Amino acid sequence: MSQNHQETALPRCPGCEEPLEQGDLFCGACGYDLSAAPAPDRPTVALVTPGPAPAAPAPSGVRHDGPEAADDFELAAPGAAAPDPRTAQEPAPAAAAGGKVCVACRAGRVDGDGYCENCGHAQPRERDHMEQELGAVAAVSDRGLRHHRNEDSFAVSTTALPDGSAAVVAIVCDGVSSASRPDEASAAAASTANECLLESLPRGTHPQQAMHEAIVAASESVNQLAQQPGQERDQHRHQNAPACTLVGAVVANGLLVVGWIGDSRVYWVPEDRSAAPARLTEDDSWAAQMVATGLMNEAEAYADERAHAITGWLGADAYELEPHTASFKPDRPGLVVVCTDGLWNYAESAAEMAAAVPEDAYRRPLHGAQVLVGHALDGGGHDNVTVALLPFAVSPQGAGSA
Repeated sequence: MSQNHQETALPRCPGCEEPLEQGDLFCGACGYDLSAAPAPDRPTVALVTPGPAPAAPAPSGVRHDGPEAADDFELAAPGAAAPDPRTAQEPAPAAAAGGKVCVACRAGRVDGDGYCENCGHAQPRERDHMEQELGAVAAVSDRGLRHHRNEDSFAVSTTALPDGSAAVVAIVCDGVSSASRPDEASAAAASTANECLLESLPRGTHPQQAMHEAIVAASESVNQLAQQPGQERDQHRHQNAPACTLVGAVVANGLLVVGWIGDSRVYWVPEDRSAAPARLTEDDSWAAQMVATGLMNEAEAYADERAHAITGWLGADAYELEPHTASFKPDRPGLVVVCTDGLWNYAESAAEMAAAVPEDAYRRPLHGAQVLVGHALDGGGHDNVTVALLPFAVSPQGAGSA
């Protein structure tokens, strides 16, 4: 649910809700181009007081995804006054001689605060698009086409187990958009969970126990953000505790361990595409709750406007932390897909996700992650998009499943 604002005499920026003066061409807070302002789009937000669910207890807090939420905006089309900074052409060398040049007008110099002195456009943040590859794992995160910043985060790493074999880690977090500082929440959770796994796995902790401990540690790191005074920068958002979801995967000693809280997911896509793919996580969401209790079938639940409201997250306002973990032993090589709902909203079923994964993703995980992010952007890019890919190899003696 978006925050309600009382009507005021001054108009407000469609990008950040800051009051505007008559005649303003750009927002002084975020640099939004008011001359090409489209109708606002609604973000992924948390609902504090959800509508009642039939014959089921109302969740303590929820999050909603969909094009009907408020506070985010659609970027102007390429060629308009404020094009997507990531697709703008590079400035001519001569124009860049005086310093960093604006990606929007490609003429003005960028000041120390990150705004163009010519057109006032805010410059893209480094976090708008991130990529990382470590050989056995790769991840890509993108702001998407409608959010004004990237509130997702990820961490990928490798380490050695006591027996000298390798362990591969991928953590993906999705900030709750209506919460305070959701980008900081997701970054803190991803970094903390990754560091915790890198400490516990080399000591010989079982990967499933290590994953559980990592989620608890990540939760504590997000809780601590709520205790830091005077750092609220987004005054148009609810003044509630920073929050995010988390999903992670560890590949070690022939095991695939997954852990999660919220509605980000892990999928299994066999390298042999004739074998069936699978979704390995269950959402903490209103729709999943309706299906689990038998009140609705899956088609009915996910068609409801409350479908994507989450019932579990990391944050000081979460009533109880209940990390989920599961361990698998695949009997064949395949690809582990770890992603936020910004991707799976465009490939929800295991079969749809497998169809979106390129055939060579097992051998080229970074390229595969880039293709999957492109799939979400081509589908509309209504949310931030983050995906990590972990190829899973099977030794000759590996068999069976657990």
